Amino acid sequence: MLGTELRTLLGESRFAGEDFSLVDEPMAVGTLTEAGGEPAVIQPVEEGSFAYADCVFFAGSNEFTRTNLSAALQTGAKIIDLSGALAEREGTVVWFPKLDWLRGREFDTKAKVFAVPSAIATAASALALALSRVGLRRIMLIGFEPVSESGRAGIEELESQTGQLLSFQGVGQPVFDTQVAFNMLDRFGPRSSHKLKSIRGRVRGETRASVDGKSAMPTIQVVHAPVFYGSAFSATGVFDSGRDSGSLAQACADAGFSLPAEAGDGPSNVSVAGEKSIHLAVPEQDASNPETWWFWGAADNIRLPAANAVKLAEMLL
Repeated sequence: MLGTELRTLLGESRFAGEDFSLVDEPMAVGTLTEAGGEPAVIQPVEEGSFAYADCVFFAGSNEFTRTNLSAALQTGAKIIDLSGALAEREGTVVWFPKLDWLRGREFDTKAKVFAVPSAIATAASALALALSRVGLRRIMLIGFEPVSESGRAGIEELESQTGQLLSFQGVGQPVFDTQVAFNMLDRFGPRSSHKLKSIRGRVRGETRASVDGKSAMPTIQVVHAPVFYGSAFSATGVFDSGRDSGSLAQACADAGFSLPAEAGDGPSNVSVAGEKSIHLAVPEQDASNPETWWFWGAADNIRLPAANAVKLAEMLL
């Protein structure tokens, strides 16, 4: 799904007239689709698949990225990884809008491998770095993961389970090996190939690489939310005394978060559908501890990283 979104956004960018080559794992090979407005068939990875490429995007599984990285590097192409496989690899530059400014570094145009973090990792990193400028001492974040992170099969299973439960039927569990409809979870069933523990590891790794010691490393938990699209998160930060909502909100806005102009409905996984930025509610002070503040936000988990990858490619090429 991430690859599909990426392909769509590339077709709407200044790369619309370029040649695209679509390659994937065996299960997707032969699929008829389109790229750059033209019909295209997904091909298997073969010798020469990456030849003549200016940029290679990895938007599939970790295993696919690691297996094919060496071949892609041999072509001299710029590598942009959205799979989470390369964030902590030596020599990889992690990037999302405002990260260079938040870390006080120059954009590295000579690097060969770049990593674009997932929506939750981007939110955790940007929050930690932004709030460190206004006295942050520590921060904890819980990310709520939609089933679309598991691909179309995950979406179909949630849809099927929802209908079955409303019809008082037993639910099928081929993807998650447990009930994911109307249910919050910190792990899937033991026979599921999708592991929330692995997702947490990826988010923590991407955040660690993004923060890189420039602020307090967030304590991160990721749980399953019974929704189709959109990642939401709740964070709590502990600050030096004397902070106010205005200064915290401004620090977040400066870091690229979209905050409401006036009071109203807060961001949700529904309200951010199709958006290319992370939406954040106005920070709220904890009633029992004035040094603690709460943050609530959401982002389109598919469009956000895809849009960031296209922005990065436009900077590189």
